Amino acid sequence: MKANNRLKSRMKKLRGTIRRKGKNGNLYYRLTIASGLRKEFPLKTKDEAEAVKKAEELDSIWAAPTLEVAAAQINAIKGFNKVQLNLDFSEAYQKYLEHPERARPHTIAEQNSYQATYKEFVAFTLANSSRSICGIADISSKEAQAFAEHLRTLQLAVDTHNRKIKHLRRIFRCLHEYYDGDNPFESAVLFRKSREEQAAVMRRQAFTKEQEQQLRAVLADDKYKVMNKPEIRVIYYLGMFTGQRLKDCVLLQWQNVDMEHKKIWVKQFKTGKDVVIPMAKELFEVLTEARGWQENQYVCPKTAARYSKCDQEGKNTGNNLVNKDVLRAIGWIGLEASVEVPGRKKKMTVYGFHSLRHSFASFCAEAGVPKAVLLSILGTDSDIADKYYTHVGEEAQQQAIAAISDVKKQATLNDRIQQVIAILDSKPEPTQAVLDKIRQILS
Repeated sequence: MKANNRLKSRMKKLRGTIRRKGKNGNLYYRLTIASGLRKEFPLKTKDEAEAVKKAEELDSIWAAPTLEVAAAQINAIKGFNKVQLNLDFSEAYQKYLEHPERARPHTIAEQNSYQATYKEFVAFTLANSSRSICGIADISSKEAQAFAEHLRTLQLAVDTHNRKIKHLRRIFRCLHEYYDGDNPFESAVLFRKSREEQAAVMRRQAFTKEQEQQLRAVLADDKYKVMNKPEIRVIYYLGMFTGQRLKDCVLLQWQNVDMEHKKIWVKQFKTGKDVVIPMAKELFEVLTEARGWQENQYVCPKTAARYSKCDQEGKNTGNNLVNKDVLRAIGWIGLEASVEVPGRKKKMTVYGFHSLRHSFASFCAEAGVPKAVLLSILGTDSDIADKYYTHVGEEAQQQAIAAISDVKKQATLNDRIQQVIAILDSKPEPTQAVLDKIRQILS
């Protein structure tokens, strides 16, 4: 008992605190020396007495005349981790960029998105935290939760909200050596759930055959104007008769078009899948016309150059320009491409070039084309097919509903028969009125 009391007394005199990780894990010494310097040292023992002795040794080191001398002494102790200063926010993102496990987005826009989200979080935290925040080591789950609540007030889409949290989770995962404990953005409660938008979500609509015919008509009508309209017409035909995405259609090269055998090869930009598509008669005709303006390797050279435009930072801006050109044709046939949705700042797209991909799948399903064949054209990872093809068990469900319906019909017929039997049991006179009543019940 006296030994335990002496041990507790020694613990109280320590500059930091000793804690055990796990139920029977090793002991650690958490020590804050001065503003901007905090570290948790592994004591590499489960014995409390030995842990206190090592902690006292650490305390004696921090009695050194300067911080630099103390840090040097700590680093010289075998078995202790290197002391890290509290990483300043202004330096943290560069540290993240140098980390081997950093995210490697394919586009400049997504790379910029990581940095913009980090800056947004830092600015919000410095402006709203109730305590002194100096750097990465000061960030806890409290700050992460506060930022997530702030995002919920901005009328963002669920996917946009969750993408920002994922960006910060990745950044702090790469900076783990500069703070103690768990990643502050690891908690699942920071994310929003897709069902929050289930009442407002508008599904991407497929064009009907009549609407596609209208699109072909306005694209051939000189009355309607859009930049590089002949090429936009070809791009639409590619979308209608191959089901490929906008980028794959815009950047299609002549080397992947076999006019002799009427086939098109596409290596999809999004998935890297290679697909081979037979050429429909209508598509063959417009591609034959396109041969007349062949300027370089692209089927639609002017639109391809416009699509590939980038700003000074290297971010692609041309894709939005071409997308607007494409959406203009949809407006010509009286369809609204986007609609306003309550709770979101940005409109939600209902009709767009991607609708042609949905239409392609819909027409294939209607024509009885096997799902595997459709996937060989759209790409094997396409989830669009599931929307238009019978789901597993759906046929059985239909049979179940039909069976229930038949049972109800049978029950109704039995009821009518029982009514007739009741009339006959009363032994009525065989008058015309009685016969008419029985006929009415059974009819």
